[in-house]
Amino acid sequence: MGYVIGCDLGSQSAKAVLMSPEGDIVATANTGYAMAHPHSGWAEQDPAHYRNGIASSVRAVLAQTGVKPADVAHIGLSSQVDGVVPIDGNMRPLRPAIIWLDRRATEQVARLGRAIDPDRLFARTGLNLDASHTGPKLMWLADNEPEVYAQAASLPSVGGYAVAWMTGRSIQDHANSSSSLLYDVVARDWSDELIDAAGLDRAKLPEIGRATDVAGTLTAEAAEALGLTTNCAVVVSTGDDHAACLGAGGVRPGVVVDILGTAEPVGVSSNFPVFDETKLVETHAHAVDGTYLIENPGFVSGGNTLWFAKKVLGISQQEFFDRAAQSEPGARGVRFIPALTGSMAPRWNDGLRGTFSGLSMNHDSADMARAIIEANCFAFRDIYDRIDAMGLAQSVRVVGGGARSALWLSAKATLCGTPIAKVLTEETSATGGALLAAVAAGTFPSLESAVDSVVELDPATIDPEPAHAEALESAYQEYRSLFDAVESIPQKESCYDALV
Repeated sequence: MGYVIGCDLGSQSAKAVLMSPEGDIVATANTGYAMAHPHSGWAEQDPAHYRNGIASSVRAVLAQTGVKPADVAHIGLSSQVDGVVPIDGNMRPLRPAIIWLDRRATEQVARLGRAIDPDRLFARTGLNLDASHTGPKLMWLADNEPEVYAQAASLPSVGGYAVAWMTGRSIQDHANSSSSLLYDVVARDWSDELIDAAGLDRAKLPEIGRATDVAGTLTAEAAEALGLTTNCAVVVSTGDDHAACLGAGGVRPGVVVDILGTAEPVGVSSNFPVFDETKLVETHAHAVDGTYLIENPGFVSGGNTLWFAKKVLGISQQEFFDRAAQSEPGARGVRFIPALTGSMAPRWNDGLRGTFSGLSMNHDSADMARAIIEANCFAFRDIYDRIDAMGLAQSVRVVGGGARSALWLSAKATLCGTPIAKVLTEETSATGGALLAAVAAGTFPSLESAVDSVVELDPATIDPEPAHAEALESAYQEYRSLFDAVESIPQKESCYDALV
C-alpha cells in the first residue's frame, strides 16, 4: 500500500487531495479554469483544462509534502456528471466538452419523449426527461455535428474522458452512466431499447465498470504530465455528487447529504432502487457497488447568492451573508423564486426564471439577500420532505462552501425540523475520489470502512430555532403559492438568458 490521490474535476476548478497509507489527508491543492457559453443555453469547457487541472493539482500536493512519485500507488477521480467529451481512437478530444449546465438539446428531448413514453422512460432510468442529461446531448451531437459523431470512437463523461486520457481505456462507472437516459437503472447496464429510441450507436458508448475497479495504469504521457510513474493505477472513479456523498459519509441508507455549492444536489443512499412518483428526486446508481443514490441533482443555490452579491450589489459573498443577517426571519415579507437557470424544486421546469415578490419602499438589499437564502432553504425543504416521505431520511449532513453560513443552516434546520451535522473533512468530492483509490489500493477493505476511518463530523449540530419556526413556515407557504402563480404564467425563451 502507498499514498493515493483523489482529484475532483468541477465546473470551476480541479482539486486534489493526497492521502497517506494510513488514510490521513496530508495535502490539498486546486487549479482554476473557465467555462465558455458560445450561445444562450450552451456551456462548454476545453478538455485541456481537465488535463492541466489534474496535472497542476497533483504536482502541487507532491511538492507540498515531498512525497516521491513512486510512492503514489493509485489515483481516483470525482467529476462533474452529465457532460460528454467525444474522443477518437487515440483518446483525443474531438471538440470542447458539453457540460452539465448546458441545455441546448431541447429539441432532442422532445423527440425522445415522442419515441418513448416519459413515464416508461422514468421507470427504466429513474430520470426525468430533461436536456441536462447526456443522452439528449449525444443526440444533439449526432444531429448538428455529424462529422464529430461519426469520427468519435467513444462518447465518455468528463470523468470518463480523464480516465481515457490517463490510461488509454474509455470506461466510466455505473453512477456516471445512470445519468444518461440510456441506462437501465434496475438491469444496471446500457439499454438497447433506450439507445435505439434515441437513434444512437451503442458501440460508441463507454465500457461500464465499478467505481473502485482499476481501469489501468498511467500512460507515459499522463505520467509525465502528472509527475507520477507509469506504475500508478487509475480507478474507474465516479461522479461529483456521488463522490461528495462518499466524502461526507453517505454510504449507508438514511444519511441525507446536502452538497451546498454553486448548485445544491441533495441525495441519500439506498440498497435498492426507489422511484419517486412525483419525479422531484431521481434514481441513480451510486459509487458504492450495487447501491443507489436517490437524489435531486441540484438546483442553483450558492449561484444565486453569488449572482446577487457580484452582479447586483457589487460585494463579496461574505458581505452578502453579513447583509442578509441584518434582515429578519421571513425577510420582512420579501420572497424570491430561485430559478435563475430553471427550477429543480418543487418541480422541474427549465423554462421558469427567478422572481422577487413583496417588495415595497421600506425594503432594502438586506431583505432581498435574506429572501434569496430563505428561497434556497425552501427548495431544500421540498426535496428533504420528499425524501423523508419516501421513508429514506434519518439524518442530514451538509458539505460545501455554503456550510459556513450559520444563518443558512439554521433556517434550513428550522424549516425541516431536524438537526444538521457539518462535515469537517476538507474537499469532500476529491476525498471521495481518494477513498475509491484507497479501497482499490487495499488501504481499506470497503468504502464503508473507509468512510468510518476518514470522515469527520462537527460534534456540535445546527439545531432548529423554535423562535423562528412560525415566521419561516409562513414564509415557506407564501413561497409555494408564489411559485405556483409564477409557473402559471407562460414563459418565453429569451435571448438574454445566461448561465452561471
